[in-house]
Amino acid sequence: MLKDQIEDALNKVRPSLQADGGDVELVDVDEGGVVKVKLTGACGGCPMSQMTLKMGIEKVLKQNVPQINRVEAV
Repeated sequence: MLKDQIEDALNKVRPSLQADGGDVELVDVDEGGVVKVKLTGACGGCPMSQMTLKMGIEKVLKQNVPQINRVEAV
């Protein structure tokens, strides 16, 4: 169920990423509330990817899924 909530939240940021030629994939969620994602496409090699991860993806996930503590790229 937690993964479904995370996927729903990721679907809210996906259009912005896809507009720039990138995307995000959910890799794993651990019991400590750490979400691991993979940035793909243009986002994978973008120098701004860490800002996108923290200020975009992590912010939206925390707002929509309060159990999330942080988001990491793998």
